Amino acid sequence: MPSALLYLGIMLVVICVWFIWLKRPVYEAVLISFALLLTLTGTWGNIGTYIDKALSTSLLYSMTAFVAMSIILTKTKVIDGCVAIILSLLGKIPGGAGYASVIASSFMGALSGSGPGNVMATGSITIPAMKKSGFPAELAANVESNSSYLGNMIPPSSNIVAALGAFTALYPDANMTTGQFWVVLWGISLWFILQKLLIVWGFCKYYKVQPMADEDIPQLKEVLKDNWQGMLLPVIILVPFVLDYFFKSTFFTARLGADGAKYMSSSLLLFIAGLSAMYACFISKDRDIVSPKNIAKMFGDSIKTISPAIGVCIIGYMIGGLFTDLNVAADMEMFIVSMNFNRFGMVTFICLLTCFLGMVIPGSSLVVIFGPVFISTLATVGVNPLLAAAMLPCICGVMCGITPPLALGLYAGMSLAESDFGKTVKNDLWWVAFHFILEVIVLMEILPIFGL
Repeated sequence: MPSALLYLGIMLVVICVWFIWLKRPVYEAVLISFALLLTLTGTWGNIGTYIDKALSTSLLYSMTAFVAMSIILTKTKVIDGCVAIILSLLGKIPGGAGYASVIASSFMGALSGSGPGNVMATGSITIPAMKKSGFPAELAANVESNSSYLGNMIPPSSNIVAALGAFTALYPDANMTTGQFWVVLWGISLWFILQKLLIVWGFCKYYKVQPMADEDIPQLKEVLKDNWQGMLLPVIILVPFVLDYFFKSTFFTARLGADGAKYMSSSLLLFIAGLSAMYACFISKDRDIVSPKNIAKMFGDSIKTISPAIGVCIIGYMIGGLFTDLNVAADMEMFIVSMNFNRFGMVTFICLLTCFLGMVIPGSSLVVIFGPVFISTLATVGVNPLLAAAMLPCICGVMCGITPPLALGLYAGMSLAESDFGKTVKNDLWWVAFHFILEVIVLMEILPIFGL
């Protein structure tokens, strides 16, 4: 048995026992699996090196910045106004509450950085609206949870930072800006958003869903008057990366030099998160909540939310360092390549593997630990490495959130919709299957992707 499969098997067993059976937090499960691997391989002497490498990863601080930004956006309720605007535009269409859920939740999920958190935030508005217009409870739960987890693959989600790190680790000399990577991700995300809208349309036809009641639809004029400033958030977040993509070589490189343009591109990840958070504080209607004292309290109260997410990433980087020393990634790559898959076979196998691993391992950890392996093995059969890297948040980050038993967003949606567990899981399997099919289609490069 290749060492890669042995060590991966040990990790999966520990995580399954600790997280699923004992119902302990996932970061504990990942940490214990790391400690056990150190013991079995006799590498405790290198623990300091692994910690140092993990904490020295600049992308880790970009993730932290976006998590901090998501807390401010959620607490100031800036995104609530955006949800109201979308509902006011789509509410009169049959099934409009479902379409609004897809658009609002996918976008807000990208900003909030938390699938379950976004389900609870936007779902508290969209799920009751869906149920009142005829959506079965289990369908309303799945529309919201599946749409919310799309945020994991839409910039500026923190999952994407890990994918960018996996690509640059393999191709450090690639002439690619952060802006270009984001544009490719947006190009991919549009297909998945369109797919979710079509799935909602199909279910609405099947269940004969009606438009929202007039009294439940926010008045567009009123919500625009009260919340138009929040609609500028996408501009603040997206425009710098679009400019970086289109004008790096013609404008920024000419004025800053190649190195200057490169570092400017990298700094956008930290700069934009801070700027967006400052803007949210500036436009917040509740001035008390954005006082220095209350912002400090906001982060203090949210430490239980921040710590697990960042902790799992740090431990993931530490496991990645250990696996590098043990040649686990190389062994896994050799094992997969030895199967002699053609392109379709390799794409299907990697998508199935990430679907299975995502049932027990958080998507961010999958990207950090095995991202380079997935990119390089897909590249061996002709998949564009940039496309493979840009798909990591989709095949890892999104899939882990919608496939039980780790589907935390699904459970959040069930609690809000008060839906039956069995019916909700059965309905969820349709969403998982359609998502998987589109993953394969995109990686086979059947669909055009803007930015490639």
